[in-house]
Amino acid sequence: MFERVAASHLLEELDHMPAVALLGPRQTGKTTLALQVAQQRPSLYLDMESERDQAKLAEPELYLPQHQDKLVIIDEVHRAPALFPLLRGLIDQARRDGRRQGLYLLLGSASLDLLHQSGETLAGRIAYLELGPLTVRETGAETTSALWLRGGFPDSFTAADDARSLRWRQNFIRTYLERDIPLFGPRIAAETLRRFWTMLAHQQGGMLNVAHLARNLGVDGKTAHSYIDLLCDLLLVRRLQPWHVNVGKRLVKSPKVYVRDSGLVHALLDIGSMDTLLSHPVVGASWEGMVVENLLASSPSGTQAHFYRTTGGAEIDLLLNQPDGTLWAIEIKRSLNPKVERGFHAACEDVQPRHKVVVYPGDDSYPLDHGISVMPLDALCERLANGGAPL
Repeated sequence: MFERVAASHLLEELDHMPAVALLGPRQTGKTTLALQVAQQRPSLYLDMESERDQAKLAEPELYLPQHQDKLVIIDEVHRAPALFPLLRGLIDQARRDGRRQGLYLLLGSASLDLLHQSGETLAGRIAYLELGPLTVRETGAETTSALWLRGGFPDSFTAADDARSLRWRQNFIRTYLERDIPLFGPRIAAETLRRFWTMLAHQQGGMLNVAHLARNLGVDGKTAHSYIDLLCDLLLVRRLQPWHVNVGKRLVKSPKVYVRDSGLVHALLDIGSMDTLLSHPVVGASWEGMVVENLLASSPSGTQAHFYRTTGGAEIDLLLNQPDGTLWAIEIKRSLNPKVERGFHAACEDVQPRHKVVVYPGDDSYPLDHGISVMPLDALCERLANGGAPL
């Protein structure tokens, strides 16, 4: 059992909002976290994959009002989109009766973009939280290598050995392709989508070229766009957008693309051990993707993430623009003796970040010239989580 960073945020939102949606891929621990919350207050748990619970909600306008005195937890809510208009009425009625917080906790395996009903119907009545795979803040700095190889899905990370972990992730991918993805869109051949997902893993951290992917897959560009949109909506793939500012330079405009969990990258590429990973061409990009996801999970709510690249070679791997306007420029290196390249200095001259950091796989933090700090991943995650204050 891991103490999830999102737990405190979830309790805080439940204390202030009528409804909270906890979103994330399958098997990240959403149900476990929700049941922990249920132990702390009167609650009712309903699973939309259970025929018994589906029967209870056959007439939700009769069933749910009987439980207005409880926190109603609805798991796999994306299977029951017709509930959202009803929840709006129940929330408004509860408000009139003086109950304004902690009425509904909705668990879903897709982003809000795929749950159009909730965004339109519950506006102003619901808060959204994302629960992704485990991060280094939750597993401990000493587990960074294992977390990188196996990824952050709890069952994969805690498997008895690397082989069992790889097998779990391969089964996870198969289940998503054959059972879960068809719930959210038009029928897509599982093998076609697997090939597409594997292509993205090969291009981890690279510039997204949908036309190139479409040609290799033998489909048109519109279809390839719909595939990547679906994987992004399922919170399995991230498009990192370029930073656009008026700096008088020609900027790269295409997004970068990452398979969000490093363990899934390795499963798609059949990388089952650290030795195999360290000798694979994807090693640097895989490390970069793992660092990006950990830093974003540790950043304050509302932080915007970008990268910066000009056609002249100035580049910053990750720019974090925090809600208070603080800009972090982050360079990601796999070397234990990282060197800052000229392109990073040039990019920092363009965007003028407040903080400049190099993340590396070592254990110590130390300063470099030009106001740059070198930090391990866990240390930078903690600093971001603490609002940027020095540790």
